[in-house]
Amino acid sequence: MENYTYNSFVLQMEGLQVTKDSAYSFFFIFLISYTVFMIMNVGILVLIFIDRNLHQPMYILFCNLTVSDIIGSSNILPRLLYDLLLPPSERLIGYYECVVQAFITQFFATTSHTMLMIMAFDRYVAISHPLHYSSMMTNKMIIKLTVSAWGVPFVLVGILLGLTIRLNRCRTLIRNPFCDNASLFKLSCESVFINNIYGLTFTVVLFIASIGSVVLTYTKITTVCLTSKNKSLNSKALKTCSTHLVVYLIMSLSGFTAIALHRFPEYADYKKLCAILFVIVPGGLNPIIYGVQSKEIRNFFIKMFHFQNILPSCKSK
Repeated sequence: MENYTYNSFVLQMEGLQVTKDSAYSFFFIFLISYTVFMIMNVGILVLIFIDRNLHQPMYILFCNLTVSDIIGSSNILPRLLYDLLLPPSERLIGYYECVVQAFITQFFATTSHTMLMIMAFDRYVAISHPLHYSSMMTNKMIIKLTVSAWGVPFVLVGILLGLTIRLNRCRTLIRNPFCDNASLFKLSCESVFINNIYGLTFTVVLFIASIGSVVLTYTKITTVCLTSKNKSLNSKALKTCSTHLVVYLIMSLSGFTAIALHRFPEYADYKKLCAILFVIVPGGLNPIIYGVQSKEIRNFFIKMFHFQNILPSCKSK
């Protein structure tokens, strides 16, 4: 018979169910991944901040995506690393701490989608209306788009968590490596019909809006490229759009896999691993993909490398 503890303010995190020996292996793998992740993402932010050539709408929007990735990973991975070193019975977390983590988790995932939608719009304006790009994508417009990309998810996720907080709790076990909305409302013995309806509607609308905006903008971009004989424009479109599309597909596939596995309890271990990879993989690949494709970022690294080679020779003189 299941034991019930009503409205407990101390929850137990199930986390990754690994042996004591393999826990250290997972710890070092995730620690190295998180360290590399932070170095690359913070490095990209610093590069864009100090290089005036990168003070363009595309890179400013990319900064927002990078900040979202940093927030999402820092919200989950340090706590996950800490829990890996503890026995399952000692992986405890306060209820309100869990709520905050769940909010940031859902907020980060939603913001990543809205930011990629806005970045797709930016690429459409740049390629379809190059002569009017500077007049359309002004600083004021960038601020409006950025506020929308963060503000809309904040409100929607706030409602999502608000519906969960209202429920009385009769369980204390979070069957996940970190707190999210689904794990929280599963602690309740009350009806979660409204939560399921809103959560499902929220997810479907987000994916439809995300996929729809990307398909629409890329269809229009493709039409422009097919009707244009400008090889320079087509080459630029191919480079920038392929970069954005790869990032979008990686994030969408990772998120969709994690959501789909939530419906199959028999694949609980795979669900946990996919949830963690959703935090690490897209955000870890974004700086690499944009860094390789971006001429400005490549040139910056070349200049820095050339400067470091010249500096020792100057000192020797």
